[in-house]
Amino acid sequence: MLEGFALIAVLIGAIVCIILLISLLKVHPFLALIVASLGVGLVVGMPLQDILLSITNGFGGLMGYIGLVIVFGTIIGTILEKSGGALKMADIILRIVGYSRPAAAMSIIGAIVSIPVFCDSGFVILSRLNRALAAKAKVPPVTMAVALGTGLYATHTLVPPTPGPIAAAGNLGASEYLGTVIWIGLLTSIPVLMVGYWWARRIGRAVMFEAQDTPVSEPPGQLDTASLPPAGRSFAPIVLPILLIAAGSIVRFYGWAGTVADILLFIGHPLTALFLGVCASFLLMPRFDEEHLTRWVGKGIRQAGPILLITGAGGAFGSVLKATPLTDLIGSLATQSGLSGSILIVIAFLIAAGLKSSQGSSTAALVITSSLLAPVLPVLGLHTPAALALVVMAIGSGAMTVSHVNDSYFWVVSQFSDLTVAQAYRSFTFATLFQGVTGLVTTLLLYQILA
Repeated sequence: MLEGFALIAVLIGAIVCIILLISLLKVHPFLALIVASLGVGLVVGMPLQDILLSITNGFGGLMGYIGLVIVFGTIIGTILEKSGGALKMADIILRIVGYSRPAAAMSIIGAIVSIPVFCDSGFVILSRLNRALAAKAKVPPVTMAVALGTGLYATHTLVPPTPGPIAAAGNLGASEYLGTVIWIGLLTSIPVLMVGYWWARRIGRAVMFEAQDTPVSEPPGQLDTASLPPAGRSFAPIVLPILLIAAGSIVRFYGWAGTVADILLFIGHPLTALFLGVCASFLLMPRFDEEHLTRWVGKGIRQAGPILLITGAGGAFGSVLKATPLTDLIGSLATQSGLSGSILIVIAFLIAAGLKSSQGSSTAALVITSSLLAPVLPVLGLHTPAALALVVMAIGSGAMTVSHVNDSYFWVVSQFSDLTVAQAYRSFTFATLFQGVTGLVTTLLLYQILA
């Protein structure tokens, strides 16, 4: 096999290959990662059978840890979207925050809704309410668009059970510590949310906006609450799994034993907790028939498919890297150069940001970056739950930096808000830059406190 700095060159070449395949040739990230896995194995000189074994073991092994969790998360998000549960949550939060602070309310609504619901879908669902509130409160539409867009984005790459952070945690070996990833993700997302709201208020006064010609079809600032499900049922699919996972994490942290502890560990496992969240989401269905039990759930499974493939391919890529001498080389270089955890967090952010900006997909950036870093974390001593969670935060912060024309979410925000490309660049793209950098700074501060 290759040794020395030639391995570093192969790694850099693999990253460049992935970026070019996805961004230039428009190859699906799944195929790009499989091609890179095969390419690395062949160029390094691994035995042919070992290449195949590493790819299949890496793909299947990661799916065994995290695959069902991702599927359950997407099913919950789909049912919340289609049942009106997401809108009910928006209505409750809006009442609590107050109609007098519409931008702040939409930021908070976005952050909560985006935990189970994809941010693209969340923006589409909430865009009509967003525009109605802007008209009623006489708030610049750009402010409202950026407030909602950044609110959804704040948790999209940082807080499980959103699929991206779950996939990154699985790649890094933190799937058993999702409770830790959740609460550190929530801490990290608060300043990220705040800076998005700050920029929304600031840029809304600076960007000129031409009012749309089509009238808003719903009464300004109101929802047809009579047709929405109850609040308890709407929040339960999110709150229940998070509380169960947190309970399991507490039991594991303190090392409690006994029958009660075993039960809490069982229901607090991410697989069980998310499954119970799915069961809770069924209470949002208006009827238990084929349309709802089969088609709604089927849509969630279809949404999970591409994410599962990318995540599994990322596991295959990481498995091939582990089978090469690259891990030992990087570990040796890190030891000799005194590479610290803080430096690795910055490196993780920069790799994810480069991948996000070049190919547009936050999920792909999370999966690829976590696959690259997974083999070297144990060598650098980053193996505690808090340290692994903070690496996920660094990668997630990079994966939101920045959203522009190669990102589907950029077009959802701009088109549903009637923004020109130039206006969206000036408002939303800069917002995602500030959010990503804020996430990095917050992660570094938390690393000094927790790690």
